[in-house]
Amino acid sequence: MISRVADHCFWFGRYLDRAESTARLLQVTRTLVFDADIPVTQCWKPLVIVAGVEPKFIELFGQENIGNGELVQSYMTWEPENPVSLSTSVRAARESARVLRDVLSLESWEEINELYHWLGGDEAQSLYRQNREQFYRRVRKSTQLVLGLIRSTMLHDTPLSLLWAGAMLERAGQTARILDMHPHTMTLESAHQIVEVALWLSLLRACSGYEAFVKKVQGRISAQAVASFLVFDRRFPRSLRYCLLSAKQILLHIWPEADRPGPGHSPYARLDALTTWLDKQESTVNPNMIHALLTRVVDDTSVICSDIAREILGPPEPEKKAPAEPSPAPAGLQSQSQSQSQGMDPDAAKLDARRTKTERTTGKAEVQ
Repeated sequence: MISRVADHCFWFGRYLDRAESTARLLQVTRTLVFDADIPVTQCWKPLVIVAGVEPKFIELFGQENIGNGELVQSYMTWEPENPVSLSTSVRAARESARVLRDVLSLESWEEINELYHWLGGDEAQSLYRQNREQFYRRVRKSTQLVLGLIRSTMLHDTPLSLLWAGAMLERAGQTARILDMHPHTMTLESAHQIVEVALWLSLLRACSGYEAFVKKVQGRISAQAVASFLVFDRRFPRSLRYCLLSAKQILLHIWPEADRPGPGHSPYARLDALTTWLDKQESTVNPNMIHALLTRVVDDTSVICSDIAREILGPPEPEKKAPAEPSPAPAGLQSQSQSQSQGMDPDAAKLDARRTKTERTTGKAEVQ
């Protein structure tokens, strides 16, 4: 496959699942506001934290507005400069799909294109103002329809494997972020057992796992049982273990010899280490200690995705040495450049760097 096409396949899957997961996150937070006995401001602040946009949000709107539900929802839905907002994810998915027109089926392209234009039109704005629940549900259904069309209308070969690997890894990271709402919210609120169970049930519904959980457990609902189900269950398609194991199998389909040194080995080895570590945590983890586990999953999946991008696009080009200058550049200028790079959102920085490189790429990726 051409490297540029392979890269867009991987990111198309990521952007689709990111849009759906962001809608889930916003939807579950609104549910918490109405169902759980938790102050409104303490429901919305954890969302900003787990989405990874807290520093930028505070910079734009101030610390005092981090619990403002309307402001948070607007920023996470419409803000074009927010790399994880719904509009940004859908726009990026549509741009990737446009590049992949020769790979995607017509039905998949039409659906993502329709979602993109709907989200930018008056009908979506009107629905957002009048019925927020239906708005988020529409976004979720549309992204789920695209993913379903992809699975049922595309050839099951390398492009689909790359796309689905991106979706599974993104889903693992986003599910971990959704579950991380629990520890962040409970640190702001007294850990009353009824409130805690209500919170876990809300997160269970956010992952569309309530019915599956009830069928499996068939007993009294507890925080421990819900946490174990969403993290360790092997049969539920949104649990962390299921997503990571699925991604591991897909990598072996893309690079059949990824389990030994060679193409694809770096992301596969890191993913194998993460799944092995997760297996060891099952007997010891409890809801009060889950934050560290979720943080590890979010961090490692991010690194694995970066490793896959390097496998697809090749190693980064060496920086060109600047010509010798009579005197060093002013210290203030160097500091400013560093602070801008460090202050940029990690996903946005990767996106800019990747797009610049793919525009120059004409070679072939080492995918079977």
